[in-house]
Amino acid sequence: MKILVTGGAGFLGSHLCKKLIDEGNEVICLDNFFTGNKKNIEQLMENKKFKLIEYDVIEPIDLEADQIYHLACPASPIHYQFNPIKTIKTNVVGSINMLDLALRTKSRILLSSTSEVYGDPLEHPQKESYWGNVNPIGLRSCYDEGKRCAETLFMDYNRQNKVDIRIIRIFNTYGPNMHPKDGRVVSNFIMQALKNEPITIYGKGEQTRSFQYVDDLINGMTIMMNNNFIGPVNLGNTGEFTIKELAEIVLKLIPESKSQIIYKDALADDPKQRKPDIAVARELLNWEPKIKLEVGLEKTIAYFKNLNN
Repeated sequence: MKILVTGGAGFLGSHLCKKLIDEGNEVICLDNFFTGNKKNIEQLMENKKFKLIEYDVIEPIDLEADQIYHLACPASPIHYQFNPIKTIKTNVVGSINMLDLALRTKSRILLSSTSEVYGDPLEHPQKESYWGNVNPIGLRSCYDEGKRCAETLFMDYNRQNKVDIRIIRIFNTYGPNMHPKDGRVVSNFIMQALKNEPITIYGKGEQTRSFQYVDDLINGMTIMMNNNFIGPVNLGNTGEFTIKELAEIVLKLIPESKSQIIYKDALADDPKQRKPDIAVARELLNWEPKIKLEVGLEKTIAYFKNLNN
């Protein structure tokens, strides 16, 4: 198949492009390199079935594709808050452009949405039926509400124009190819520990997250694309850890680190709990994550150590 991946040079996109190429597909990678990195796709550049187009999805584009994975959007607060108007344009205008392309080419299109659509959840764990608790005027809303609007667009294009859609909601994911300065907790803690800097926890560190290794997510993503269920479906790991526990595990896995844990003021709209209910993914996709946190963190630490050498 000919498959278009928007945001294909980013953390998740680069892993997806590699898997799709390995399966024998022709892949077009679209990226504006705001957070994507050419090093992530360096090994694919020599493959004749891989094509890179430097492009911004907020501009319409005319291509041919059988499937579209729409991943383009900065996904960490430090990046999506850098230019919030651009973030919401990417989510809304970018989604419209990709949906219009899917409509014209009659291709199936998958939206990588996010657990952030649940906001600071009042339901735990979060099921797909939960509508969320999002602050529409907060600092995170360019991303949270942007993704919620993208889901609305996907559903309306499906209902009104019969576009063949899939929607996944991604919970915290980590692994090689993460941006070392992306501001997310896993990369923050690993980089701080490797540099012997204080490990910074915002708030008391009692807020919880569920961390899934990138290979598990990409596996779920491709299963969903090639399934008859349109979604939305949660893709995440059900193991729940406090931020303090994560910091302690990272320090245990980098025993040479001299870092100490320090605490700073809590961040605005930072969710207190986040854990997916993945009953739908288990039942309809026969999918669940396989890689334990310590195993995935060891691989991620090795990647970051290699970056520093």
